[in-house]
Amino acid sequence: MLRIREAIVVEGRYDKNTLSQLVDTLILETAGFGIFKNEEQLALLRRVAQQRGLIVFTDSDGAGFVIRNHIKSALPAHQLKHAYVPDVMGKERRKSHPGKEGKLGVEGMSPAVLEQALRRAGATFLDEDAPREQPVSLTKAQLMALGLTGTPDSAQRRQALLCALELPAHLSANALLQVVNTCLTPQEWEQGLLTAGLSGTDR
Repeated sequence: MLRIREAIVVEGRYDKNTLSQLVDTLILETAGFGIFKNEEQLALLRRVAQQRGLIVFTDSDGAGFVIRNHIKSALPAHQLKHAYVPDVMGKERRKSHPGKEGKLGVEGMSPAVLEQALRRAGATFLDEDAPREQPVSLTKAQLMALGLTGTPDSAQRRQALLCALELPAHLSANALLQVVNTCLTPQEWEQGLLTAGLSGTDR
């Protein structure tokens, strides 16, 4: 069982059940889009984020990003960390049909994938003394130099990189910049560029 300092917020109880088997920490739910109408739950998230930090761990589909963005707009950025699961097509065992976009959610991920996502998010593991390697320091100009924004084929190039980095396809250029600068080590970034067939010369 992994012990982390930050609390985690997920979309629903199945996500919570899955993470509870891996992580020993407070796990809260948004009840899907219920967070938009539940001011008491949002107030609880604010309080928890202020006291110990909060990791937002929603699904990689469009609905998950809507919920994530709502939380981002309601809470101070310095109190939040963001964990992302990769885009994996399939359906959870309990479901008779896959979701609208056909992607597995948090509940459908393996423990290894979930742990990697938490480590990338910068979760504070209480039983580990070793400091995490410093993340990448990337600018918007460097994204442009790599052709990941501002060019006719930038969206296509960005999608190739997101796939190589095992990050959700819904990440915008600005969100990609934020994730790279807070979640990825230089080695992970370099490997992603190589896998996507992009040059790292101008990063």
